[in-house]
Amino acid sequence: MRLLRSAVLYTALALGANAAFADMAAVEALREGDMKKLMFHSDPAPASVKAFTDAEGQELTLEAYKGKYALVNFWATWCAPCRHEMPSLDRLQAELGGERFEVVTIATGRNPRPAIDKFFKQAEIQHLPVLLDPNMALARESGVLGLPVTILLDPEGREIARLIGDAEWDSDSAKAIIAALAETDGS
Repeated sequence: MRLLRSAVLYTALALGANAAFADMAAVEALREGDMKKLMFHSDPAPASVKAFTDAEGQELTLEAYKGKYALVNFWATWCAPCRHEMPSLDRLQAELGGERFEVVTIATGRNPRPAIDKFFKQAEIQHLPVLLDPNMALARESGVLGLPVTILLDPEGREIARLIGDAEWDSDSAKAIIAALAETDGS
């Protein structure tokens, strides 16, 4: 497996790829386990500007996360795979969240606040925000057709990768990918 990762990186470098492409090839080579489902885009697209709300009803957009990598997870309280992955997202935020990276979890569709609070308490979620997209406007414009879906935004607010389905977001592979992105970004 390491030989394959090395081959991918060295091939990109040998072909005279620019630094950004070489960096992305190295990051993609870190995908193992669940992270193999994380598909990087060759042509990043701007994230949706549709509004969602925080727990107090204040409107936000994904532009609020510009300047850092944001792992935006669309989930719902009634979605079993969503509930399964939420603790790993919480651990990822606790370990790597900060000035260069943030996990952003957005409950999309019908998710009563008491149900979210109950789930967060039961699952001991302590580091994730309560954000809501009740009319699914942001999810629809972001091309979310099922749950969970997680999109990775770069510091410019562009979607650079997407993972459909649940994943272990605190795996060594996931943490290596996030750390490599934050390290190569230089922001």
